[in-house]
This record gives sequence, structure tokens and C-alpha cells, in this order.
Amino acid sequence: MWGRRSIARAGLAIEALRPVPVRLRPTPPLFSRALHVSLSHSSRLRPRLPKPAATLVLSFPSIRHCSAEARMMASQDRETLPDVAKPVNYHVSLFDLQLGGSWEYKGALKIDLQVTRATSEIVLNSKEIEVHDAEILGKDGSRLAQASGITYDKQSERVSLAFPQNIEPADVVLSINFTGTMNNAMAGFYRSKYKPVGEASADTPKEGEFYYMLSTQFESCDARRAFPCFDEPNLKSTFDFEIEVPKGQTALSNMPVQSERDGSKPGLKFVTFEKTPVMSTYLLAWAVGDFEYVEAMTQRKYQGKSIPVRVYTTRGLKHQAQFALECAHRTVDYFSEVFEIEYPLPKADLLAVHEFAMGAMENWGLVTYRTTAVLFEEGKSDNRYKNRIAYVVAHELAHQWFGNLVTMDWWNELWLNEGFATWVGWLAVDHFYPEWNVWSQFVAEGVQQAFHLDSLRASHPIEVPVRNALEVDQIFDHISYLKGSSVIRMLSVHLGRETFLRGVADYLKSHAYGNATTNDLWSALSKASGEDVHSFMDPWIRKIGFPVVTVAEEPGQVSVSQNRFLSTGDVKPLEDETKWWIPLGIKSGPELATLDTRALTAKTDTVGGIGEGTLYKINKDLSGFYRTNYPPMHLAKLGQSLNLLSTEDKIGLLGDAAALAVSGEGTTPALLTLLEGFKDEQNYLVWSQISACLANLRSVFSQNEKAAEALKRFTLKLVSPASERIGWEFQPNEDYLVVQLRKLLISMACNAGHEGFVSEAKRRFDLWSTGKDASAIHTNLRSVIFSVNVSEGGRKEYDAVKEEYLQTDSVDGKEICLSALGRTKDATLVTDYLDFVFSDKVAIQDMHSGAVSLAANAKVRHLLWQYIKDNWTAVETRLSFNNVVFERFVRMGLSKFADHQISDDISAFFKEKDTAAYDRALVIVSDNIRTNASYKERDVALILEWLTAHGYA
Repeated sequence: MWGRRSIARAGLAIEALRPVPVRLRPTPPLFSRALHVSLSHSSRLRPRLPKPAATLVLSFPSIRHCSAEARMMASQDRETLPDVAKPVNYHVSLFDLQLGGSWEYKGALKIDLQVTRATSEIVLNSKEIEVHDAEILGKDGSRLAQASGITYDKQSERVSLAFPQNIEPADVVLSINFTGTMNNAMAGFYRSKYKPVGEASADTPKEGEFYYMLSTQFESCDARRAFPCFDEPNLKSTFDFEIEVPKGQTALSNMPVQSERDGSKPGLKFVTFEKTPVMSTYLLAWAVGDFEYVEAMTQRKYQGKSIPVRVYTTRGLKHQAQFALECAHRTVDYFSEVFEIEYPLPKADLLAVHEFAMGAMENWGLVTYRTTAVLFEEGKSDNRYKNRIAYVVAHELAHQWFGNLVTMDWWNELWLNEGFATWVGWLAVDHFYPEWNVWSQFVAEGVQQAFHLDSLRASHPIEVPVRNALEVDQIFDHISYLKGSSVIRMLSVHLGRETFLRGVADYLKSHAYGNATTNDLWSALSKASGEDVHSFMDPWIRKIGFPVVTVAEEPGQVSVSQNRFLSTGDVKPLEDETKWWIPLGIKSGPELATLDTRALTAKTDTVGGIGEGTLYKINKDLSGFYRTNYPPMHLAKLGQSLNLLSTEDKIGLLGDAAALAVSGEGTTPALLTLLEGFKDEQNYLVWSQISACLANLRSVFSQNEKAAEALKRFTLKLVSPASERIGWEFQPNEDYLVVQLRKLLISMACNAGHEGFVSEAKRRFDLWSTGKDASAIHTNLRSVIFSVNVSEGGRKEYDAVKEEYLQTDSVDGKEICLSALGRTKDATLVTDYLDFVFSDKVAIQDMHSGAVSLAANAKVRHLLWQYIKDNWTAVETRLSFNNVVFERFVRMGLSKFADHQISDDISAFFKEKDTAAYDRALVIVSDNIRTNASYKERDVALILEWLTAHGYA
């Protein structure tokens, strides 16, 4: 899943530190800086921990037996369902859908079971489902037992079915009749509201001014919210599915339609789908709506014929699906070749869903997406979204093999799905769009975000214990997605991409239609490479954190040492016991042309042949997941040799210097000196890292007026030459990276107070807002020009952008406007903005964009915290609709402060509250604020001294 969940629940002790609740599909992960989506990716980029929900338990007389079973399970590492029965096939029939009002539906479920030992009780997962009756049937249809008791355990989300006598080991059928609800929480079987483009079909569900489509979101543990089931990833089964819908509506599921028949009433039809392959419950999916589609056929032949690839939208939007379609059908063929296994289903559907908490979800054969992750309209959409769509489409399609065909055995190995899909998603984008230089983008965005979270004490290992399925949402975060993919990139560079992919292909072939573990992947890669991958990769997966390699120069050699890196700079001996395998990748010589590929495997080592004055650069292309701390003089020397460095090297150099300044292992003056050398840089991705470094400096020191103004002048001087050189005007067929560079440099110049650029932004906004020239604002400059005018202006500019939010028909327009509105510096408008964000005018899935925008607005970010405190009941009520959004809002909205007093205030405020949905976020918030505050207090005098000495203060 992409863009998915963040950690949000207490209960796991990490590496003998204080208990850390560990629970993103993300918010996106790789686009959060530009698009404010916390990357989910995958498919999942999703943060969500629902409140304790109704577990359906069908209880039979033997309560004592049930308690013994529960005690036995509690003593094990995993709290799984009793192993008395295993599902073989589900037949799910949904009918009598109430398309309005109660939004209830009825279901008839038949599960082919293998009963493995005698039992008088069968326990399934169930949540917000009412079971009416249950019985055990023989394979011939004869009734063997009727449930005598049905009980629910809401906390563990289970239903227990009790029978009056033992059911003996045999192949039987469990038949259940139930009622469920199509909720509006973006989880389980749910409804999405939207306003159609043009006229919707007459039988499209409608309430008030909104129309509705229906779809599912089951990962990780919400299939149980749609029907009672054995909702664990290693309890795979086949599925037969049918649903009764209005005749004018389209029904979709994982497999093609097998048949249609008349429904129970005139105007209705039953749509029956072909049987699925063996798969986990979380991958089952269906959707109903007023859909249309665009289609392309694969170029490769599968069992002698091409496969149809379709992108479905609600009526009137299919033209915006063309770019995603272009990506999708080519990606299916590419992965079939790379994985050496043909795409295993007879069709591949992608569906745009109007309300979607994550970025996307990899349901086998029916991948679902939030609209901005799959729809793009040339001339009306920001080009940045093309990059996003290409990646998210590839990420989800990678899951069709890595996750769907072969599934992790248990949720502790979620990274197997998400880390790999993230890496191979970028591999596909690089294959189709090499001019985008996406591996540099990955280093600038993915690796740096992973570094940031993993440098906190609140981090967790890539592979982390998950006691029960309800804890899994805590690990859909940047560690599983971005650290996982960064470590895979490191390993693939070391083994060689061809060898690495050959091992992956062997892994998939060996475990097809089954479940696998990290050790299974390491075994396949060890066999392919002839190296003991287990020994050197296990610490990267099973230990918390990452190292900083510190370099000391000696006559004729350098010494290198490794220690765990913490952003607070106060790592304790107990936290620093891991010895990582670290590929050093040392480039040296006058042209940095000599490469030494040795690895650091001890705490310290020496590298000979590098004499005093020799130019060298460690961690070629930032392929290793670690920071490097150079002696100050050598860092300055590298800063004077930028022409010899790759894009990835420059990004890594900047990222390391900035992080080491924060931790106190480097200095802010050293960072500023390094930044000064980049004034002639022309690469967008390097500038994006420069921008990130400056934004963090200006944020941390924003409350010191003298430092804030000096840093603003520093930024202005640094960015002015590049911004003036690139100018405002876009050229036909201009390179994607040049388009992004122009947008970034104009934004940086305006935010630094460049009078000419601010004046031009205001001129164009005035032409657009007064209607004199509707084309005055280029599509790719909407975010910049709207933000500048809201920031520099007042009520008039704010209202113009707010009206654009309400009226826009651009698929990305609402995200862009919502972020721009949060740039206001007027306290009255901030209150208006927050009232707006918490109103029904803003979709719940987008509310975190408001938090992100205000958090980045140093002048007024304190008003966001004040608003939360003053309006807590309303805030909690609104955010509680979806805990993915709740966690995101708290984490992204409160992490930018640099004041110990505010940290204490946040802690005190939440002390007596039920924070189960976002308690992990609060730990991250606390760590971030403490880091920022300590950095500010330690370096404010130092930074002012340097800025004054260099004429900025």
C-alpha cells in the first residue's frame, strides 16, 4: 500500500528503551515535501489504528475451553486465531444494499473449512458486523450443527460461534448470515461522496448534493469489517464473490465478471465474479459505481493473449486517466520480465476513489488510488503529479508479485512488501523515464526522510515484533517503506542489480501463492550471489537506528569509526552496541576516479593510501544507509570540489552536514559555509536538498528575530543568481527537471523576500483574481503564486484562493489551494482557515494538508496548537472518522516547534486523554521538538556570530 499508515499505538519495547508504540500506507512518503502526502506508499503509505471495535464471536457452550485457548495464545509471540480450522474457499454474497439512509447491507457467507481437531467453538475476526445465525454443513449440504451461541469481543475484534457438540476433524462448510454497514470511515466496505462531472446515471446513490461510489479498503485488518473471516495474512484462501447492485451501476472485483442475473427486485442485478487465486483476506476487493474506463492491452502475450489493463473513474473523468494507463500497461510487462514470472491474473484494473485515506492499495487485480495519485490532466495539473502517478502506479503493480503472489508470513515482516515495492517502483520509473533522474530524487526525498525518523529514539527496527494484527498499523511508516527500500538499494548496489533481481526472481518462484519470511529472501539472494547475505544484512533489518561513520585523518591514512547516530547527539553505550556492515565506497584521487569498495565491519578501522591533502569522498552516490562526518577542513575541501561530485553525492553531503549540525557532531557554520558554495548549482534535486536545509534552519531559529532576518538575507543572496537566471517563462516541451527547478527557485526567492519576484507574483495573481487574464498563472506555478500572495496579502488574497478551492475542477487544485491558504500570517485568517479545514468543505483525507502548511508557517504555527486545545472536542470528533488522518494531523502539525515549554504543554494536554490512535505520533512529536529546542539553544549564538561576521546580520 502506498502512502499509508504511521505508527500509532503503544505496546512494543524497542531495543530495551522505553516502551515505544509502534504501529503509513505513505502518507505517502516520497512526495510529502512537495505534495504534503505522507507516503504510503504503496500501496500503503497509511496510518490508522481504529478504536476498539466489535469483534464477532459466535459462542458455543464451552466457555472454559475458549478461556484456555486464549491463555495459550497469550503466552505465544503472536495472538492469532485458534488453529482448529483453516479456510480453503470463501463464497461471499452481498445483497439488499441500502444505498442511502442506514447504508446497511445483508450478506450470506459460506466458508469451506478444514477442521483440524475436534472443537465446539469456531472463532473468526469480525468488526461492526451483526451475525444472525451460523451453521456447519457437510460437503453435501447436510446440516451438521447449528450455532447455539454468538458472542462478540470488541477489543480483539472477534466473533465466537459456539456449537452444542464437538465438530470432528473433516472438510466442512461454515454458513453465516450477517448484516454490515457501508461506512464513511474509508475502511472496510465504505462509501465515498463526490460531485459528478456532467450528469450521473439515474441509479447512482445520492444524498443531498453528493453522489456516492462504493469501494473497499481491507489492509491491514479491515476485511473483518465487511464480512466475518479469518483475517490473518498467512490464512490464505480462494474467494468467490457476488454482489447485488442497480442495473445502471458497474461492479468490479479482483477477477473478471463471470455472469450476471436478475436481482431480488426490478432494477437490480447480481454480478458474479470468477474465483480468485489463493490469497490473503486483505487483498480481496470490490467496488460499485457510475464508472467508465480507458483501456490498453499489454504488448506481451500471457498464455497466448494480451491482458486488458484498465483505469476506472466515475463518469466524466476518464480522460484524466490516460497517463496512469500509459504507465500501467507498460509496467505490467516490465515486471513480468524483471521477476521472470508472468502477471498471474487475467486482467489488471486501477480505480480512482474519491475518498481515500492512503495513497493507494494493491488489491490483486483491482488496485485502488486516491484521485491525485492516478488522475492527471495535461495543461491543468501540476507536472509534479506525473512523477507521483508513475511511481505510485509502479509501486502498487510491484505488489501484484511481491506481496500478493508471495505474501509476508506475518505483519512483523511488512517491510518485505513495502520496502521492496518502494525500491522496485522507482526502478520501473527510472526504466521508463530516465530523464527524471529518479534515483537522485529517491536520495533527496526517500533516504533523507528515512534518516530523519530513524535518527529519533522513537524509531523502531525495520522488522519489528507485532503481537497481534491490531498493532500492525503502527509499522506502516518511513522505516518500513523508506528505510526498507534504502537498505534494499544498498544491497542491490553491493550485489549488482542483475544478481539481486535474479535472487528476487528465485524467491518469488519458490514461494508463489504462499507466505515467506525475510530469511527466505536472504537465502535466495545468498544463493544467487554466493555471499552470506544473512550475516551482513540482519543487523540492518533487526536492529534499531543507523550509523554515522566518523573520519579522522592521520599521516598516510584515515581512520573510520561507526557509532549509532541520534539527532539529539547523546547516544548512550547501551544504544550503541550494534556493529553494522557498512560499504564504504571510497572515491579518491585528484579527480575522485579511484574506487575502494571495502566494507567497515568493526567499530573502527583504518584506510591506507590516502595521504594528507588527498581528496576523498566516502559513500559513493550515498548508496549506503549511513551519515558521514568529515573533519571540518575536508568538508570545506569537498565543498570546493563540487564539480567532481555526482548529484547523489552532493545531496548526501548537504544532508549529512545539516544532520550533524543538529546533533552537535558538526557545526552550523560549517553547514552555512558549505551551502555558500552551491550558488551556481543548476540541478533541481540538489536545490531541493538546499531548500530543505535552509527551511529547517529558518524554522528552528525563527523565534530569534535577528537570526531569522539574517538567515532570510543569507537565503536571498544564495538563491538570487540561480532564480534570476532561470526566470519565469516556461518553454514548450521543457525538461521535467527544469520545470521543477523554476518552480522551486521562484518559491525560494519569494520566501526570501526577493522584491522583483514577489512583485511579479503579485502582478500575475492580480490579473488572475480580477478576471483580466485567466491564464496569467501558469499551471505549474499555482502553488507558488497562491502561497506568496496569501502570505504577503490579507483578506482579499485569502478569499480569492479559498474561492478557487471551492470552485476548482482541477484534480490537484484542492490540495494546492488548501496548502496555500495555510501560509497566511494574519491571526484572524488562521482561525478562519482552521474552521474551514475542520468543516465539511474539506475532505477528511486532506485535513493533514492544513496541519502541514501551518506547521511550516513559523509566524503562526503556535495558533494551530492553541486552536487544537481550545476546540479539542470538535477536533477529536472530526479526526476520529479515520485514525490514519488523525495520526498524520498530530504528527505533521506539531513536530516543527523548537521550544521545550511547548513540548511540556503538549505532553500535559494529552496526559489524561485516550491517545491510542496517535500515541506513537506524540512520541515522535516530543522527540522532534526536543531535538529542535536543544539545537536552537546550543547554536543560536554560534550562528549569529557567523552570520554577523559574513555580513548577513
